[in-house]
Amino acid sequence: MANSITSHQMMVDIVAVLSLLVLIQKGDAYDFKVGGSGEWSLTASYNQWAEKNRFQVGDTLLFKYDDDKDSVLEVSKEDYDNCNTENPIAKHNDGHTVIKFDRSGPHYFISGVSDHCKNNEKLVVVVIADRSHKSPPSPSPSGSESPTPPSDVKPPSSSPNGASSVVMSLLCFMGALACFLS
Repeated sequence: MANSITSHQMMVDIVAVLSLLVLIQKGDAYDFKVGGSGEWSLTASYNQWAEKNRFQVGDTLLFKYDDDKDSVLEVSKEDYDNCNTENPIAKHNDGHTVIKFDRSGPHYFISGVSDHCKNNEKLVVVVIADRSHKSPPSPSPSGSESPTPPSDVKPPSSSPNGASSVVMSLLCFMGALACFLS
């Protein structure tokens, strides 16, 4: 009987540790899709979509595009304003580009095809460092050029990654409680 109590307690301890690990996982960063869909093309203007979101350090931004016909360039403000594709900070041409924001401030993206950029295939993302005011991703773009994030955006009850953490933690807690009560 002493061995079953010890193994029972060990099971409870393991479930408790797993619950704790799930709780401390990174659950407050968002995985944004450019424009809401991820599609990087001439069919949309992205800055109004970006204005409706709060991008923060640690978030990611996905660009999906035909790598034979387009690319994504990270550029300076001057190169963004002039659609200059000659001296990018970084060039991405894999068709499925994920940018992780590692610093606050403005981030400028343009199409690697100068004519596409001149036809508004470009984006300014303003990244903030404060994790306490977060908005969920908005679904679609629609035409504004101002990169200033809105001040009236309400934070969500939990982030997409945080929601899975809560569910997993609840399941682990219920499992630990069931082991404890049996």
